[in-house]
Amino acid sequence: MKFLRQANNPWIMQFYMFWKLPAAWFMGLSVRHCDLDRCEVVLPFRWRSQNPFRSIYFAAECAAAEMSTGLLAMAHIQEAGPMSMLVTNIEASFYKKADQKLVFTCTEGKLLKGVIQKTLETGQPQTYQATSEGVLPSGQVAVKVVVTWSFKLKNNH
Repeated sequence: MKFLRQANNPWIMQFYMFWKLPAAWFMGLSVRHCDLDRCEVVLPFRWRSQNPFRSIYFAAECAAAEMSTGLLAMAHIQEAGPMSMLVTNIEASFYKKADQKLVFTCTEGKLLKGVIQKTLETGQPQTYQATSEGVLPSGQVAVKVVVTWSFKLKNNH
């Protein structure tokens, strides 16, 4: 699938983020892996992503979680047709100080596909709460973010 080849190409994704998501580019987000089931996004610990307390700024963590869930949804939408998607809510729980790089992983591709399919079948907007966990190099979960996505068919007018 063309979308996934592009999402997994570091040069293409860096250019896309620079052009369309400059804050994500500035923070240094990168896609480690993305397929139809799982997406991993890396958030480095650098001065561009940290707060004054020498840990990763919470908004950078939420941005990485949003990207890991959103890329999965976008991969399924590419096959579905014209559809809009929008974040309607975000909730985060922080368990450990993030003072090293984090890898955010969402493994809910099959569930997102079902919600997108239901949107297509019913023509009605649907929402889905996708979960992404930010894990430190030690394997400890530092943060869990739940991103609520809304899916709606685009009008053809």
